Amino acid sequence: MRCTLVAFPKRQAIVSVPESLRETLQNLPTRPGVYLMHNAQGQVIYVGKAVNLRARVRSYFHASAQAASPRIAHLVREIARIEFIVTDSELEALILEANLIKRHRPRYNIRLKDDKRYPYIKVHWQDPFPKVTITRRLEQDGARYFGPFTSSAAVRETLETLRKLFPYLTCDRTITGRDERACLYYDIHLCAGPCIGVVSREAYREIIAGLIKFLEGRTEEVVADLERRMQQAAADLRFEEAARYRDRLQAIAHVVEKQKIVSTLQTDQDVIAFAREEGDACVQVFFIRGGKLLGREYFVLEGTEEQADEEVLAAFLKQFYEEAAYVPPEVLLPEQIEEARIIEQWLRQKRGDRVRLEVPREGIGRDLVQMAVENAAETLAVLRARWRSDRLRQEEALRTLGEVLALPRPPARIEGYDIAHIQGRETTGSMVVFVQGVPRKSDYRRFTLRTVQGGDDYAALREVLTRRFRRYAEVRQRQARGLPLGRGEVAWALLPDLLLVDGGKGQLQVALEVLERFD
Repeated sequence: MRCTLVAFPKRQAIVSVPESLRETLQNLPTRPGVYLMHNAQGQVIYVGKAVNLRARVRSYFHASAQAASPRIAHLVREIARIEFIVTDSELEALILEANLIKRHRPRYNIRLKDDKRYPYIKVHWQDPFPKVTITRRLEQDGARYFGPFTSSAAVRETLETLRKLFPYLTCDRTITGRDERACLYYDIHLCAGPCIGVVSREAYREIIAGLIKFLEGRTEEVVADLERRMQQAAADLRFEEAARYRDRLQAIAHVVEKQKIVSTLQTDQDVIAFAREEGDACVQVFFIRGGKLLGREYFVLEGTEEQADEEVLAAFLKQFYEEAAYVPPEVLLPEQIEEARIIEQWLRQKRGDRVRLEVPREGIGRDLVQMAVENAAETLAVLRARWRSDRLRQEEALRTLGEVLALPRPPARIEGYDIAHIQGRETTGSMVVFVQGVPRKSDYRRFTLRTVQGGDDYAALREVLTRRFRRYAEVRQRQARGLPLGRGEVAWALLPDLLLVDGGKGQLQVALEVLERFD
């Protein structure tokens, strides 16, 4: 590889710079912005922001930086191209950086481990009769969102409890109040029955408004309103209605008694702390609303090796609040972070009011942070034990599979293929992928058949496998010419150690014929 030297400040020793990067490094602007580092395959391997793009990007090529961090040295060796985007301010750079990390998930960045979207509770407040559902996407549609949560099971459990307190709609029917019959949920008291006119639009929206207040932690307001309605119903001799309000009050009291009061201040706070061990990191978030601990969630981070604690914390804050449905006025942290000022500015923009990042030194705030630290450490210990157990089980399963099939080694990558159609029409093929015994859903593919008419499974499988291995040959040729690969092309460049097809001897023969053609 041809290399050249780029002029840096005299006191900084430098390393050789590839010829392909020379012009970029010489022409970097001194303005704020975001930079993306690509490898030879065209993948984005790192995204960063800077107040001064020239100074920040060139710093990676200082000998002192690479000597101090093997991670930076490895990163620099992989860089084939540097792209930058100039912004008007550091705040714009921060927002863009968070979005690009979420989109590309670069492996040298600190990032949330699960690439799936986290679940939220969605209250469809913009509708005349609001439903309550689970979603994984935040939209600017007038709905109210609560989350994110890390567990769909926890969200469903929460909604089951809420539905007993605030019977709400989940169906897609158009509500007119004139339906002849309600659904089963009305019969078991989990829906208020607006479809048959049991409650008016105004009364139903009052129920949902109470649910929203409850999720916001404003339980005192909900209780006071229900007590007033119960007393009014009793005074008007509407005893069945009064009894329903009484039952809801008792159910709310049962839920609220589990909520720990942690502060005499009626304020909203998030308490964030984390624990690390051997490259693994777990962040614990306590959600305090109105002085009560309403819940907690944990998040696992990747790419934390060699990163300072404050960098791990700052990276989490940016990714978490990029997805958060609500930003409280105060966030308690275990230590100061260098980016506190700009993150506060960004959070204020999201909240529409002032947000403070605080590091409490005494009192109940310090106790809350310490409790979050201890919970993070305990959670990480449990997770690491589970990961070890899962890894051993996966290794044993792959080893057994390799022995049963007389493979030369356990199959690291397994690809499975199936053909499906509806009575001979709309034929499609599917490819699923397991790597080290774990599903790799980013490599899953669905094939719309182009050459096959009718329900000919053999011909359909032949087309799917031919297209798969033709893509492999094309991608390898692109790599041989030094051309970058697109985001979705990397999976095609890998061959399976084990290929599975659904069917019998006929499908097996088709697969063997295709493989022989590409051998």
